[in-house]
Amino acid sequence: MTPEHIDLLAALGRARAGLRVEVEKPYLIESRLTPLVRREGFESIEALIDELRAKREERLIWAVVESLCRTETTFFRGREAFAALRDGVLPSLSHRRDAPLRIWSAACATGQEVYSVAMAAAEATGLAPGTRFEFFGSDLSERCLEKAQSGLYTQFEVQRGLPIRMLVKYFENQDDTWTISPRIRQMVRWRRINLLSDLSALGVFDVILLRNVLRNMTPALRDKVIRSLAGRLAPDGVLALDPEDDVAGLSDILVAAPGGAGLYLRDPTIGTAAAA
Repeated sequence: MTPEHIDLLAALGRARAGLRVEVEKPYLIESRLTPLVRREGFESIEALIDELRAKREERLIWAVVESLCRTETTFFRGREAFAALRDGVLPSLSHRRDAPLRIWSAACATGQEVYSVAMAAAEATGLAPGTRFEFFGSDLSERCLEKAQSGLYTQFEVQRGLPIRMLVKYFENQDDTWTISPRIRQMVRWRRINLLSDLSALGVFDVILLRNVLRNMTPALRDKVIRSLAGRLAPDGVLALDPEDDVAGLSDILVAAPGGAGLYLRDPTIGTAAAA
C-alpha cells in the first residue's frame, strides 16, 4: 500500500466511525483487510481501494470500516469489572427499581461481553425479589452481530476467560463447538448501532459497557461518544470503561464509582439532556 492508500483508509475510518487507524502500522491494516479482500474477490488490497475510489459504494465502504475496527474480545475480560457488577452494582440498582434493569454492551463485537454480563447477573446474589433484566448488544459490524446472535463459539474462544464452572453451567457442547444456553441467549436483544449517531431514541440504561474501544478512537470523537453515552445513563446508572481509558477532560460529567475497575457514575448535578 502507498501512503495515499493508507491516508484514504484512515480518513474513511475517522469519518464513519471515529476510528483512529494506526497509519504507522501498515501490517495491521493489511492483516485486517486481507479477509475482506478474499471474501469480495479482489486480487489485492490495492484493487479494493481502487474500487472504493471509483464507485464509492456504501456497502463496500462500510465493509472496509468494519474490517479496520478491532473486534478482539474474550469472555469476562477484565474480571474485576464483572465481579463489581455482580456483587455490588446490580444488587444495589435492583433495590431502587420496579422496572427491569436495562444493560447495554455498546460495542459487543462477537457477543462475549454481553453474554458475560448476563451470566454475571444470573450469578448475582442479594438482588431484590423479582428482579428482571433487559440486555442489549450492539456493534458497528453486521458480521460480528451475526456471530453474537448465534451464540456459537469454538473451543479456543470459550477457553479465553471463561471459568470451567461457567462453561459447564451455561454452555452445551457439540464436537468442537459450544453453544450458550437458550436461557441466556434469549435474554439479549441485538442491533447495529454507530456510536457517532444520535442515540436519544434508545432510551435510558442502568448500565452501559464500552470497553476495549475508546483507545482506537480519535480524542475528540472519544469525548463525544462518552458524553453521548453518559446522556443515556439513568441518574444513578453506571458506565463501564477500561481502567486504562483516558477520561481526562470529562470530570464535568463523570465521577469514578466506588470499587474502581473502570466504573463511572454520571455526575448527579447534571440532567440527562445536559449530559447528552
